[in-house]
This record gives sequence, C-alpha cells and structure tokens, in this order.
Amino acid sequence: VQLQASGGGLVQPGGSLRLSCAASGFTLDYYAIGWFRQAPGKEREFVTTISWNGGSTSYADSVKGRFTISRDNAKNTVYLQMDGLKPEDTAVYYCAAARGSYAGAARSGYLYWGHGTLVTVSS
Repeated sequence: VQLQASGGGLVQPGGSLRLSCAASGFTLDYYAIGWFRQAPGKEREFVTTISWNGGSTSYADSVKGRFTISRDNAKNTVYLQMDGLKPEDTAVYYCAAARGSYAGAARSGYLYWGHGTLVTVSS
C-alpha cells in the first residue's frame, strides 16, 4: 500500500502547479483523499479533501478559490491544481487516504500517507 505525491517544483508568485497523488497496492475508489502541507518550522496543516466519488470537497480558507482538488478513479489518481501561488504556499505537500466516503480536516482521520513533494514559490 503506497501513495506517491509528485509534481512539485519551483514556481514564481502567481504561477501554477498541478500535483498528483497516485496509489499503488490498493484502489482509491473507496477512500477519501486529503492534501496537507508542512512549511519549514510549522506543523502540518490541512489543505483540501475530496470524497470517494468526488462529489464533496472542502478547502482551507487560505487556499479557497485558488486550489482545486479532483480525482480520476479510473487512473487511481487524485490531483491538486494550484493557481495564483503565493510565497506562503511554499511547503512540502502530502496526500493521504482515509477509509470511507468522506474525511475532514483532521490528520487523525487519514490512514495512509505518502511521501511529500516540495513546492517552492519564489521569484
């Protein structure tokens, strides 16, 4: 059972990136998926989550209107489209899977965690 986040990199303020979270060893169909991030010296924080069928989503206030989570269960992958990036979005981004149709913002609700991908927003 493994989750792998990818797509991070260096981007200028105002730019865009799309992160992917791919699962191996299990299918994502029956799992809610969340994205979290951890900036240097800070605690890991909730970014967004999506229900098992994509019908429900939730976002942290800090990213609302700029980030969009989506999923393609046929590809066993969840995406995080990040637009209008700001320097304060710089962090390591992690995806996580929670059993059940929907999971909230609490880290404790997520069962599987992937290795993160680094996003750096800087000019």
